[in-house]
Amino acid sequence: MSDIPGRSPDTAEEPERAFFGRRKGKRLRGQQERRRADLLPALRIVLPEKDAPLDPRTLFPALPSPPDAVWLEIGFGGGEHLAAQAAAHPGIGFIGAEPFVNGVVKLLAAIEERGLRNVRIRDEDVTALLARLPDASLERVYLLYPDPWPKRRQRKRRFVSDASLAEIGRVLKDGGLFRFASDIDDYAGWTLARAARCPVLTWTARGAPDWTQPFPGWPGTRYEAKALEAGRRPTYLEFSRVPR
Repeated sequence: MSDIPGRSPDTAEEPERAFFGRRKGKRLRGQQERRRADLLPALRIVLPEKDAPLDPRTLFPALPSPPDAVWLEIGFGGGEHLAAQAAAHPGIGFIGAEPFVNGVVKLLAAIEERGLRNVRIRDEDVTALLARLPDASLERVYLLYPDPWPKRRQRKRRFVSDASLAEIGRVLKDGGLFRFASDIDDYAGWTLARAARCPVLTWTARGAPDWTQPFPGWPGTRYEAKALEAGRRPTYLEFSRVPR
């Protein structure tokens, strides 16, 4: 894997169940290459050696004080949601995990243009990062419009699984939120079924508006706009971490 541009220094073998597809799309140009070369190294999260835990509150030296909370977005795509949330909540630290190079450079552009100091990037599969985070270290986790892997033989590659939900529940603080959005009904049902058997997560919905309307303060995403234009209705699921 060492021939893939943009691999971080602590790259390990890809997991057996890779949750993402291609690593790179269109060829990067001028400013994109510059940001990737100059800006990404300072923002990239490199995992400590020897399986040492990683306290996420220590990842934001550019902030005047430790962040009030830390939120994680898994698979941030083009970074629209993450950048908007980071701009709206400058006292919160944001970790974005996205292995797709072209999506990373889009987020880098937003970080530079908006002067965001509260964002760090994991440009690898998120699994290794989650494993290093201590228990109860995050206040919020987002998984928005993940690759649905729609074919039956592909579904084992979906990020949502019993194991991944247990891991998300482990890193969330009591009362912390896991938010999931998808325009694929089958994936929404898949997620609900697995969350229902996860003992540390509880669905917060009380009525249909809670899963048919966007989350409070929702800035939207580019993919969501395409889904709506195509006539697909998104589902918004929120789960809370039960007290330990």
